Amino acid sequence: MKIGKNTIPRSAICTSDEHTIVVRGEDLCKDLIGRISFTDYFHLLVTGRRPDAAATAVLDATLVAIAEHGFVPSVQAARMTLAAAPDAMQGAVAAGLLGCGSVILGASETAGRLFAEIKDCAEQGQTDLDAAALEVLKRYRAEGKAIPGYGHPLHKTRDPRVARLFEVAQECGADQTYVQIAEAVERQIPAVLGKALKLNVSAAIPAVLLGAGFPLQALRGVPLLARTAGLIAHLNEELQQAAGFALSYQATRELQYDGKVPAGFGKSDH
Repeated sequence: MKIGKNTIPRSAICTSDEHTIVVRGEDLCKDLIGRISFTDYFHLLVTGRRPDAAATAVLDATLVAIAEHGFVPSVQAARMTLAAAPDAMQGAVAAGLLGCGSVILGASETAGRLFAEIKDCAEQGQTDLDAAALEVLKRYRAEGKAIPGYGHPLHKTRDPRVARLFEVAQECGADQTYVQIAEAVERQIPAVLGKALKLNVSAAIPAVLLGAGFPLQALRGVPLLARTAGLIAHLNEELQQAAGFALSYQATRELQYDGKVPAGFGKSDH
């Protein structure tokens, strides 16, 4: 059964023959291995072009910023999975990544889409960024949408990673338009929500990446790639210093059952 318009699968990423492997038009062995960093190679794979200096600096900084943040839920899921199946690191990594969604790591993509909406609104309405941010935020509020990339359970003032990422973007000469949009959103949030929410790293990442020309539709891949590195580190530690079963024990100990029980439950017969 034919679904969609295309009948022939096509890809511009990779091909090979008996002697040569071609990746994005370049010879893997002659042009890439030992001649390009992994950050630049990731950019080439995703976009089809080598990054300029600004794109390299910004992408590298975001990968470092988001790779590790302690025993977050995705790390706990990965470590408990490896504890149960120590021969399946791939399953444990997958368990950690499957927990990355709109609350954890996925907010970078949704924040990027918010910023793109505000940019379009400002351009179409020929208005300034603050006015455009206020208009879009009011629309989000009316539709019951959360404002992604703002507020943090620990960092009540701005997430400390925000300032450093913005500094890197400015120092390397990346376009500051999306940084300005991110800051306009922060200024307008109190007028919409009645309280201040400060920028966190999930808003800073798209602000600097979009300014460096990284594609909007691939934004979620950056924190996923970065967190994969962090998960592998945790899983290597898990094999040497197990915490997975201890995490499970702590959860069981703290759990408070509030459901029904049959008559006589918990009473000793002796």
